[in-house]
Amino acid sequence: MRKGLAAAGIGLGGLALFMALLIVGVYSTAANLGGGGGGRGGGQLAAHTVPGRYAPLVQRWGNLCETLSPALLAAQLNQESGWNPNAQSHAEAQGIAQFIPGTWAVHGLDANGDGVADVWDPEDAIPSAASYDCSLASYVKDVPGDPVDNMLAAYNAGPYAVIKYQGVPPYEETRNYVRIIRSAEQSFAARAEAEQGGERLPPLRAAAGAVNFAQDHLGKPYLWGGEGTPEDGGRFDCSGLTQAAYASVGIEIPRVANDQWNAGPHPSRDELLPGDLVFFATDRSNSRTIHHVGLYVGGGYMINAPYTGAVIRFDPIDGADYFGATRPVAG
Repeated sequence: MRKGLAAAGIGLGGLALFMALLIVGVYSTAANLGGGGGGRGGGQLAAHTVPGRYAPLVQRWGNLCETLSPALLAAQLNQESGWNPNAQSHAEAQGIAQFIPGTWAVHGLDANGDGVADVWDPEDAIPSAASYDCSLASYVKDVPGDPVDNMLAAYNAGPYAVIKYQGVPPYEETRNYVRIIRSAEQSFAARAEAEQGGERLPPLRAAAGAVNFAQDHLGKPYLWGGEGTPEDGGRFDCSGLTQAAYASVGIEIPRVANDQWNAGPHPSRDELLPGDLVFFATDRSNSRTIHHVGLYVGGGYMINAPYTGAVIRFDPIDGADYFGATRPVAG
């Protein structure tokens, strides 16, 4: 599905959306996860890791076949679009699951039964992504190696590349895509046993919770100095939103954007993960000139509260004033 790699492909992973999520060993795998991980075709999503309006779809369709799971499907959709149903790449990948038109024409489902298979409608696109995953798994079932890795690689590079190379093809983008999703799926899976009160969330799950908090506030008007209080009408400015997002998962970070810069280590652009804070400055050599911060969701996009007159929204991060990133969950 990768536009430049195969004619049959979807996903913005490394072109316009979601190639940047390179796992570098900062996060350890969460232990004792329930069946939602590893593509075992079962298990439950962890609470508050998927936007509420999509969680039932992911839970249901993530159990479509043995090679898939709700956590794996959630990690994949998170990488593809950051849950943005209006995402579109320069290569015409569309919607929350980033289908290109040719692939959608063959594999798009009218899953909600409204008479239209609509790539922009998550009620159609999420089931279609799951269905396509399972079809790909059947296409590459005889290829040596991990069947889940091969399925994801086929989603990214096309099944014929996986068959040709007898496993994950030697494309940097595709290998990153598989590694990222397999690592991130752990953060979406419910634990086999209830988490004990007061225990700090594992890093990936905390990052997912912070992103989920920000997603729940999409569309709210910006308020300079806003911290989301009743007095603020639940509105935020840029650093108020990021501070509140991390407070929602029990991580305290400073209030001001250029102080938030010091709230953790600084991953490079190609190491970004969902939940990282991304910063913008007037002088790219001086952190004290940082003037804006957003919450990275993947693929070159962030959720942010931009400025007076705007609403909390998705925006691309790549621009002349991009300064760098901070990872609060690893602080």
